[in-house]
Amino acid sequence: MVAIAYTVAFQGVEGRLVEVQASVAAGLPSFAIVGLPDKAVSEARERVRAAFNALSIALPSRKITVNLSPADLPKEGSHFDLPIALSVLSALDMVPAETLARVLSLGELSLDGRLVPVAGALPAAMTAAIDARDLICPAECGAEAAWVASVPVFAPARLKQVIDHLCDRSPLSRSTQGEAVASPLTGDLRDVKGQERAKRALEVAAAGRHHLLMVGPPGAGKSMLASRLPGLLPPLEPAEALSSSTIHSIAGLLKDGGIPRHAPFRDPHHTASMAAIVGGGRGARPGEISLAHHGVLFMDELPEFSRQVLDTLRQPIETGEVVVARANAHIRYPCRFLLVAAANPCRCGYLAEPARSCNRAPGCGPDYLGRISGPLMDRFDLRLEVPAVKLDDLDLPSAGDSTAETAARVAAARSVQRARFARLAPDSGVSCNADAPPPILEQIAAPDADGRALIRRAAEKLGLTARGYHRVLRSARSIADLDESEKVHSQHLAEAISYRLPFMP
Repeated sequence: MVAIAYTVAFQGVEGRLVEVQASVAAGLPSFAIVGLPDKAVSEARERVRAAFNALSIALPSRKITVNLSPADLPKEGSHFDLPIALSVLSALDMVPAETLARVLSLGELSLDGRLVPVAGALPAAMTAAIDARDLICPAECGAEAAWVASVPVFAPARLKQVIDHLCDRSPLSRSTQGEAVASPLTGDLRDVKGQERAKRALEVAAAGRHHLLMVGPPGAGKSMLASRLPGLLPPLEPAEALSSSTIHSIAGLLKDGGIPRHAPFRDPHHTASMAAIVGGGRGARPGEISLAHHGVLFMDELPEFSRQVLDTLRQPIETGEVVVARANAHIRYPCRFLLVAAANPCRCGYLAEPARSCNRAPGCGPDYLGRISGPLMDRFDLRLEVPAVKLDDLDLPSAGDSTAETAARVAAARSVQRARFARLAPDSGVSCNADAPPPILEQIAAPDADGRALIRRAAEKLGLTARGYHRVLRSARSIADLDESEKVHSQHLAEAISYRLPFMP
């Protein structure tokens, strides 16, 4: 007899249904797992055997074979423990096969029969919904999986509870979804003394999801400004929150079953590898750019990142997704993020400071910022200098609008954009000016006569590329939205152009 349980293998953010087939046949006593298992899956037989011993279940002295189908799909992770155990129990006539056929399960087994939490409960629930099955997962994962409301989720703490539930001896109650995670407390925009121009650029970046590069000496407040950006962004839409949380679930970063409604903020160190930034490594896990999906990716000390890492950002910035290529699969992760970067003007950081000397000036500036390739530099919608804060500014009381006041303007501008793109491009998935395709951009950001003359002069003087021209139009459209203007005027274009000044000769 061949018994079948069902589980899921993860390919990117999607789950693929896997049949766990168990056969108990005559032959020399053995326990084999086949079907391209990785090391963690192969070791499941020892965990399953020990968990059975904890329940006083003795495996027969026969040949036990577990096949993970489709056999050409790599199987990775410890979440295969529970379905393997259930398929073997069904083959031993200890669990009803017809009941098991209606269930998708995942979970790691401890040696005493407890169910250990695993990553990926949320995408597993989505797979169960598509296949119209119940989901059984560890107790700690139940609140997370229950966010997929169409799926009955049962979250026991021990293997014995799973067996009793499937045998209808002690049915489990359905899990309830966790609480929405509150936005973490961040500093107020008023805490930043001076830097009014940088605050305005931060507001424009948040309004249209425009990539921002800040260049200035150490201590000017670049990191402080970037840390205030998540507080300016509006709460995620339900679809955005689910998409972002699915990636975090795959990475095992969701805690207590809560789904964050605030934009994620990721700030990797400049020593991070390419696999850490764009995804890859063991199991082709999502990288920082995907973990920042619908949020902010802050890259401090941008020139210190590996040149190879920086250049791999160019395509994901344009397409909104990254493809991790493997010999047997191409894994796709979404990565629609707002890139905020900070850099010193040179290695010592004080190139333009008259009070400090730099023995490598003036060539050290172009050499240092030259580590950022021209094509990547061109993808920043907003580029501005952040000068050193004067001592007199530090003595002044906090001025300017607070984070809440600025966020209200940003939310209003985002609402206008969402309505506009729902009308002009309802099936495109575009909701921000930064993603507006050129045909629609020419409709919504067509400059007037004065603006056209201005941008023509700027293009000749600054050497704007076609991409740079469109990015100026997108930024100008966001500035006009903040001003509640239906049309893009010359003053909006002038401000947008002022954020495109080059840093390198």
